[in-house]
Amino acid sequence: MKFFVNFLSAFRIAAAFAIIPTLMAQMYWTTFILYTLGAMSDWFDGYLARKYNVCTKIGGVMDHIGDKLLVVNTFIMLSIMMPVWFVVIPVIIMIARELYISGLREFLGTQKIEMPVPKARFSMGKIKTTLQMISIAAFLLIFAIGTIITPTSDSGWLKFLIYTLPPIGIYGLWFALVASVWSATQYTRTFLGHLKKIK
Repeated sequence: MKFFVNFLSAFRIAAAFAIIPTLMAQMYWTTFILYTLGAMSDWFDGYLARKYNVCTKIGGVMDHIGDKLLVVNTFIMLSIMMPVWFVVIPVIIMIARELYISGLREFLGTQKIEMPVPKARFSMGKIKTTLQMISIAAFLLIFAIGTIITPTSDSGWLKFLIYTLPPIGIYGLWFALVASVWSATQYTRTFLGHLKKIK
């Protein structure tokens, strides 16, 4: 089971990089499937690791790296494909947030201090990640559906998705930004609390 859990994290890392060429090649359905499987693996590997008590340090590192790469790589590609302010601005701020938190952790690491991810089921960081993944999935599905729908298409279901997915993607992105900034303030308070103890 430990091997399978680590495999899921490794798959997520591989999917994060595979998304780049598939988007460049306009293989939108392939990208959407890769991303969806990667996002699902994020939940499964954590669930299985806890259920079967096979949590390891290397697994935790791979899980963290896989999550960040999957989101950041896809965000960057989407910003290139949709260079509009309501996509680019939240993406830049959220990527900057990830670098900022990594910097705080790196500094505390030099002081032998850990700043773990909150374990609460509905922590702001987890809400942020969930909203990011929903938003990205909505955007990718828009591109995928765009390859099969035409002005003469009579599928009411496809037309319904074309009209509902953009708001889901955009609002999800901005709500994720709010959660991202909120969680960053929580990490900052934790960091400052540790900083006071450092001589």
